[in-house]
Amino acid sequence: MTSPAEPLVIFTPSGRRGRFPTGTTVLDAARALGVDIDSVCGGRGICGRCQVEQSVGSFAKHGIESRPENLSPFDAVETEYRDQRGLAADRRLSCTAHLRGDAVIDVPPESQVYRQVVRKGLDVRDFHIDPVVRLHYVEVTQPELASPTGDLVRLQEALEREWGLTDLEADLAVLVALQPALEKGSWAVTVAVHDRHTITAVWPGLHEKAYGVAIDVGSTTIAGHLADLADGAVLASAGVMNPQIRFGEDLMSRVSYAMMHPEGAVEMTAAVRKALNGLLATLAMQSGIKRDEILELAIVGNPIMHHLLLGIDPIPLGSAPFALATDRAVRLRAAELELRTHPGARVYVLPCIAGHVGADTAGVILAEAPHESEVVELVVDVGTNAEIVLGNRHFLLAASSPTGPAFEGAQISSGQRAAPGAIERVRIDRETLEPRFRVIGSELWSDDPGFAEATAETGVTGICGSGIVEVIAELFLAGVITEDGIVDGALAARTPRVIAEGRTFSYLVHDGSAAGRPRIVVTQNDVRAIQLAKAALYAGVRLLMDRAGIETVEEIRLAGAFGSQIDMFHAMVLGLIPDADLAHAKSAGNAAGTGALIALLSGAARREIEAVVRTVEKIETAVEPRFQQHFVEAMAFPHKTAAYPHLSAVTELPARRSGSRGDGLIGSDGPDRGRRRRRATAAAAAKEDR
Repeated sequence: MTSPAEPLVIFTPSGRRGRFPTGTTVLDAARALGVDIDSVCGGRGICGRCQVEQSVGSFAKHGIESRPENLSPFDAVETEYRDQRGLAADRRLSCTAHLRGDAVIDVPPESQVYRQVVRKGLDVRDFHIDPVVRLHYVEVTQPELASPTGDLVRLQEALEREWGLTDLEADLAVLVALQPALEKGSWAVTVAVHDRHTITAVWPGLHEKAYGVAIDVGSTTIAGHLADLADGAVLASAGVMNPQIRFGEDLMSRVSYAMMHPEGAVEMTAAVRKALNGLLATLAMQSGIKRDEILELAIVGNPIMHHLLLGIDPIPLGSAPFALATDRAVRLRAAELELRTHPGARVYVLPCIAGHVGADTAGVILAEAPHESEVVELVVDVGTNAEIVLGNRHFLLAASSPTGPAFEGAQISSGQRAAPGAIERVRIDRETLEPRFRVIGSELWSDDPGFAEATAETGVTGICGSGIVEVIAELFLAGVITEDGIVDGALAARTPRVIAEGRTFSYLVHDGSAAGRPRIVVTQNDVRAIQLAKAALYAGVRLLMDRAGIETVEEIRLAGAFGSQIDMFHAMVLGLIPDADLAHAKSAGNAAGTGALIALLSGAARREIEAVVRTVEKIETAVEPRFQQHFVEAMAFPHKTAAYPHLSAVTELPARRSGSRGDGLIGSDGPDRGRRRRRATAAAAAKEDR
C-alpha cells in the first residue's frame, strides 16, 4: 500500500497519475501507469528516445507544486548524453531522472511510441505510428562453463527480462550473425523483433534506426517512399516506369500475353521484381542508407500487378468470374520476392477486394478513410484502370473501370509522360481561339516575357495527362469541339489553328517545327480517346451511384499520379466526374501509395484495412447491363443527359447543337444555337487564377 507522502506524478497529455516511492525513475513510473514513452536502450540513458519535459509551477486543479528540485539533478549518464548528442535545456531523459517530489511530466510527441503523424506533403491523413518492427537493446549474460545454455536462449531470456517479450523465434540469418554481434558488442546487442514474434535482425551494441519502404506497383508507374519506422519521416521518394509495359499497355493485354506465351507470366514477374530492386537501390541512395538497413516493406497494386509480383498466374483474372488466388493480406519474406534488402526483411501486401479491385484500392480506402465519413464520398484512383470507391461510414461500394492509358499520355498524338517540356496547363481565348500554356519545368505561361528563354533547354515536347484534360475542356468551352466531341472544321475560317486532317480536323496548340521541335496538335482521334476513357470512368461511377440509390455525391477525391494533377474544374467540364460543388472536389495525391505508407508504419492500420475490405460491396462493371447505357450517355461533354447545376453556377456551358451525332455515337436534343456563352466575369477571373 502506497504512502500518501510518496511523490505524485502526473503525465500529460495522457492525464495518467500515480504515487511512487522516492527514487523511482520517471520512465518506470510511466511504464507502471501505461504511459506511452519510447525507448530502444531499455532505460540505460544511451538512445535518447525517452525525453520528457517537467512542467514547473503550481497546478491548482491537481493540488500539487511541480518544482525543479522534485526531479533528481543531471547525473553522469544524462550529462554525457547531453554533451555528446545534445539535449535541450528543458528536456530530461526519463530513464535517468528520479522522482523526489510531486511532478507534472509532459511527454512530447517525438517521445511517444504511438505518436500521431501528419505528412501533409504526401497527403497523409492523421494516424498513429505503430510499427510492426521494433528495435530492442539488451545486455546478454555471458556464457559460462557451468551453464551450457546457447547464446540464442540467453538472448531470449534477456528480451523477456528487459522487454517482456516471450516465445520469440529467430531467423536463420540471426543465428548466423548472433555470436559475432555479441562478441563485437561486448555482449550488448540490438535486435529487431517483428510483430512481437520473430527476431529478424541483430547488431552489436546500440542500433537506433530501422527503415521501411512503401510501394505502389501501378501498371504504368511504380512509386516508392522510404521511411524511418521510428518516427514516420519519409526520407526519399522515387518512381520508375513499370517495365511490364512492353508486354502490353493495359492490364488485359498483359493477361493476353500470359495466355499466348507459356513463360509470359514468369517474364513479367521477373521484370517487375527487377524494377523493384532498382527502385529500392534508388531510394537507399537518395536517403544515404544501405539497402540491408531496410527491414519492412508494404506493397499495393491492382489484382493483376499483385498476382504477377507474387508469381501467381494472372490468367484466371482475364475472364469471368475473375477469381483471385487470394483476397487476403499476404505476409512473406522479401527474399521470397527476390528483393535485395536486409535478410530478415518482411513484406506486407495489402488485401485485395475482388477480381478487378485490388490492394491498391485497399490502400486508397486506408488513405482517404471514406468508411469514417458522415457524408457520401467518391474516391477515384485514375490510371490505366480506374478504381472507384463510393460510400460513407454506413456502406462502401467499389468498382474498376477500364479507362485505358489515354489519361497518362498514351494513345494521344502528342501525348507524353509528365516530364520537363510537357504541356501541363492550357487556356484558350474564347474570342481569338488562341492558346496559352504552361510546361513542366517553368512557372511562366507561353505568352509571358521570358518563356522562350526559360524553356530553351527542354523545349515544348508534348502534352501530359493534365494538359490533355485541360486543352480538350478549353476547346469545348471555346466551341472548337462540340458537345459530341467533334472538332468543328467550320472554325478554320476564323483561325489557322483549326487545320484539316483528311476527313477530320485538328487544333494546333504549338508549332515548334521552325526550331526543329515538335508540332503539338489535338487530333480528332485524341478527342475520341479521351471521350472513351472519361465515359468508362463516369459509367463506373454512375453504376455505384445507382446501387447506392443516390443522384449526387457530397465529396469527390481524385487520386493517382494523373488524378492528383487534374484541375477539378476542367475534369468536371469534360464530365470525367459527376457534378458537385467544386469546393468539395479535391486531389487526393497518390492515395494508393499513401495507404501503403500508412500500412508500413502502423500495425493497427493493417488490422483496420483487413476488416474494412471485408465490408466492401464489389460491383462488376463487365457484367452490369446498364454499363453500356451509362457509357454511351457519358461520351458527350460534359454528359448527354445529366444536369451539371454546380458547374453551370461557375461557367456557362456551350449550348447543344441539334442534329449533332458525334460519328453516330450519340445524338443531341438541344436547340441549334451554335453559339458559345461566356462565363461571368468573376467566374472567369477565378478560373484564370487556378
